[in-house]
Amino acid sequence: ALRRYASAASTAAFAGQKDANGKYTVTLIPGDGIGPEISESIKDIYVAADVPIQWEEVSVTPILKDGKTVIPDNAIHSVRKNTVALKGPLATPIGKGHVSLNLTLRRTFNLFANVRPCVSIKGFKTPYDDVNTVLIRENTEGEYSGIEHEIVDGVVQSIKLITWEASERVARYAFNYAQTSGRNRVTAVHKANIMCVGRVSFSDPVHQTPLVGKCQMACS
Repeated sequence: ALRRYASAASTAAFAGQKDANGKYTVTLIPGDGIGPEISESIKDIYVAADVPIQWEEVSVTPILKDGKTVIPDNAIHSVRKNTVALKGPLATPIGKGHVSLNLTLRRTFNLFANVRPCVSIKGFKTPYDDVNTVLIRENTEGEYSGIEHEIVDGVVQSIKLITWEASERVARYAFNYAQTSGRNRVTAVHKANIMCVGRVSFSDPVHQTPLVGKCQMACS
């Protein structure tokens, strides 16, 4: 049952590296807080499900390199070598000068699309039945740009960066995903009623994506 559900909710073809014993090596980033505990539970679940995986555990605790805070080279090498990684929750220290580790990982590996499937599981009663949706969120811009500064004491300005290139890229990804997974409808979600200028930089590239004619298009 576990495998059937995982297959139904899969978001992309698994592209891991298989060894001579038929096992895939996957980078494991335990994370902070409850991360290590969650990671241990995941290991137990994978063993119980007989998933052919061996873990390569690394830490992404930032280090100083050339005066900048960066992710350790061995962690970057592990992810690029294995092509698949599982990450626990990461904490960002409170205070000036600290950059979100999640944002750093996204930028380092160009993880521009956050893919979140939501599928009803038979036997579990929920407010809504037969749910089968996938949310694809642009992961590197917008509110996740990480550009902030204090104008004067007590007044902070956060910049929402939106570029045509990034919007078109995530739109192409969404339409390609819809096609390959047998879906015929894509909904673009934005805040055009308030952020009118930003809407143009997002919705226009979406509407002009070549694949838009192959799926129904709706805006919200």
